[in-house]
Amino acid sequence: MKLLVTGAGGFLGRYVVAEALRRGHAVRAMVRGSSDGLADLECPALEFVRADLRSRRGLTDAVKGVDAVLHLAAAKSGDLYAQYAGTVVATENLLAAMTEANVRRIVLVSSFSVYDYLKIRSFSVVDENSPIENDAFDRDEYAHTKLVQERLVREHASAAGWGFTILRPGVIYGPKNLFTARIGVNGGRFWLRIAGFARLPLTYVENCAEAIVLAAEREAALGQTLNVVDDDMPTQRSYAAAASRKLSPRPLIVPIPFAFMWFLAGMAVLTNRLIFGKRAKIPGIFVPARLAARCKPLRFSNQKIKQVLGWKSRYSMAEALDRSVGAKRIETPPTAKQSSPARAAEVAA
Repeated sequence: MKLLVTGAGGFLGRYVVAEALRRGHAVRAMVRGSSDGLADLECPALEFVRADLRSRRGLTDAVKGVDAVLHLAAAKSGDLYAQYAGTVVATENLLAAMTEANVRRIVLVSSFSVYDYLKIRSFSVVDENSPIENDAFDRDEYAHTKLVQERLVREHASAAGWGFTILRPGVIYGPKNLFTARIGVNGGRFWLRIAGFARLPLTYVENCAEAIVLAAEREAALGQTLNVVDDDMPTQRSYAAAASRKLSPRPLIVPIPFAFMWFLAGMAVLTNRLIFGKRAKIPGIFVPARLAARCKPLRFSNQKIKQVLGWKSRYSMAEALDRSVGAKRIETPPTAKQSSPARAAEVAA
């Protein structure tokens, strides 16, 4: 297959490109700026296209000729307008370009952020049937735009008769990304760990990349929404301890019970309503919807993706942590190794 990977220069995107090459696919990597993040992957099956999904200029040519699109690009920071442009408008433009180019298969990488954690009972299992947010405006811009993005892809693909798959990875971790907000707060030299016995829906970046490429390969994935979570789902306490040991200097871990944080969040909301008329900006960790999404004690299932794709996590948490601190570069796939530094030509879109 020939696969277009949007967001190819990002943390996850680089590993998706490497995994697709490893599995023998031709890859067109879409990047907004430099392709230096993929400099380790020298392969005649890899080409680059520079494009900004926020504009439709050149997108049809960038998409033309591929068998499927792996859509990873999204805005993760900025205000609502910036994230809307980088996620929602970008997806609208991509879908329009796919229509013009007659590309009829897409794998969308969404997020666990779409679930409505206030409605999910503590210690229950989160799976693909768990309730999702209506609009997530009470949560944050990222959750809202991911909800809209999912709806766009599902509605457009269904109306056009395309093949589509929506993947919702849990916490993606790997090199330079060992801390997660689901632990609590990263204070630099200390980690504020909330709800130590809550499970973490971890997925190591290489495991996640394999699931994404599999979703493009397998016919059984068509029309499916699948959570991507590794077999290892440690508690916050055990993961924070293991991950912090890999860092130098090692951060001090300060534990705080979830019930105490939940009480503080409730008091912050009450104070804001009674004294400030809901006009004060409350830190995210004290917003109940955000606190529940990050630290509520829950369990998670990966049974559906195993059944549909036959996927399982290749690396355990211990192996993933070792690879995260030992890897200096993305491993070059066997199919990508060359004796010369030849590169595929870059195309400006």
